[in-house]
Amino acid sequence: MQPDSPDETLVVVRNTADARWWLRSLARALAKREARALEHLRDIERIPRLLSFSNSQLTREWIDAEPMHRAKPENIAYFRHASRLVRQLHTLRLVHNDLAKESNWLVTPDGLPALVDFQLAARSRHRGKLFRMLAHDDVRHLLKHKRSYLPERLTARERRILASPSMVSRVWKATGKRLYRLVTRRILGWSDREGAGDRLHDPRQTR
Repeated sequence: MQPDSPDETLVVVRNTADARWWLRSLARALAKREARALEHLRDIERIPRLLSFSNSQLTREWIDAEPMHRAKPENIAYFRHASRLVRQLHTLRLVHNDLAKESNWLVTPDGLPALVDFQLAARSRHRGKLFRMLAHDDVRHLLKHKRSYLPERLTARERRILASPSMVSRVWKATGKRLYRLVTRRILGWSDREGAGDRLHDPRQTR
């Protein structure tokens, strides 16, 4: 689907006012976290631009791309660029925290990686132990995708990273992961679905 005019762009909107009353505080907290992350990463290519944010609504740029599980990237260059993108996040002391989900990884028309869904992203003032564990898991989750599409290109070091999830990752998988997905996807209906045909037009925003 293309914009109807040069002055129209495609956007993704999260409206927390649509959440059930007992979930609105959580919805606003997740949207606020995402807005802060996108603003912090505003100078990085292939990260969606934050267009506006209020207490009830977040509007961000739509990225013209296909989700990883549809595009099935089998070019080693894609994963090299993806690794560089993750390092850029970490250099700015930000971890994504949800890179295991294939739909958060996009493949642009020119075969480059893009990232969406920063609801769980976290910034740190210092590169302390917790930050290093979370950053390690960001890298490990990217490598899981590389293992799915290009297993023969994994290095010995990358295989060691894959075999060593952090304590944070093990605890999250055992406790909060299913609840988070239940709340955000089943109850709130939030999903970053570039390439799925459910994008929104917003004539108020321009390219």
